[in-house]
Amino acid sequence: MNKDSARRPHPLVELTKARFLEFLRDHSAIFWVFVFPILLTVVLGIAFKNQGPEKIEVGFLGPAAEELVGRIDAQKPAGKQGQLKLTLMNPRQASAALKSGKIDLIVRTEPQAGGTPMITYQYDPARPGAQMARLAVDNLVQRAYGRIDAVHVSEEQAEEKGGRYIDFLIPGLIGLNVMGSCMWGLGYAIVDSRRRKLLKRFAVTPMNRSHFLLSFALSRIIFLVMEVGFLVLFAFLVFSVRIQGDIFTLALVALVGTAAFSGLALLIASRTASTEAASGWMNLVQLPMWLLSGSFFAYSRFPEFLHPWIRFLPLTALNDAARAVMNDGSGISAITWELAVLAFWSLISFSIALKIFKWH
Repeated sequence: MNKDSARRPHPLVELTKARFLEFLRDHSAIFWVFVFPILLTVVLGIAFKNQGPEKIEVGFLGPAAEELVGRIDAQKPAGKQGQLKLTLMNPRQASAALKSGKIDLIVRTEPQAGGTPMITYQYDPARPGAQMARLAVDNLVQRAYGRIDAVHVSEEQAEEKGGRYIDFLIPGLIGLNVMGSCMWGLGYAIVDSRRRKLLKRFAVTPMNRSHFLLSFALSRIIFLVMEVGFLVLFAFLVFSVRIQGDIFTLALVALVGTAAFSGLALLIASRTASTEAASGWMNLVQLPMWLLSGSFFAYSRFPEFLHPWIRFLPLTALNDAARAVMNDGSGISAITWELAVLAFWSLISFSIALKIFKWH
């Protein structure tokens, strides 16, 4: 071995460096990997920030409506004044407002002998908050006409750590970012290189083929540190999102998740010849996980018989593990199922991809 060869950098280092520079020169990739998750965090964080209880909009109509509203206004507790908005309406206005969602409840009144009106509540039970509006208004109506509570109660409000929507959202965005950057940064890049005949040229060089594929995975790990770190730091500085568990456990979750999605990306790219086909396959793989894996809302909303299948998806496992560490302070022993699911997807996809991979 001569001095020149001894000083020459390892081929894997050079290939990884090339992947890194290729990414930095692609401004659109930088936007989708770093800027887009931050914009999404800001928009959703502001939209769902803690604003206290939502206002209940109620429309009153009928001959006894004005008297009833006056009685209710006199009975509302001081702390509840801003939560109820009571409006006198005619039947046409009330029907249109309920249909358009501007009010939660219609209260129809009919006078009766003895001074106590007959009341009919009209609402859509499928509308969020409608049942709550009905119960809140009926409680005030009954108190306005003399009902006395048999038991005196009080309430305490406590804000639990990790209980806000933004705390739920950030681990989901980490999962989406890891999935998207692996799919497009690894899978799409390989397909594009095959389309431009670059893979064929690399294959006839003395280069070790495993080094070439491994360079993509290593570059993903480098960007993983920056992607996850940047998003977590931003969430902490802007929305006070804290990691309740061990940061090294979160790093392990992100690393195993990256391995799983890198394997899936390599599997998609192993024989795909055009970028159009690659885009289609990647969207086909990602879209069900976007909808089912609980990135923006809990997958418990879906029918229970689907839950075991949803939990077996790699993005669900990544999201659940990240939330367990960030919001619940869980350790590795509490997320063994999620890590096992991610490891399974990684091993299976890499094994199949390396067997069927085409260089041209």
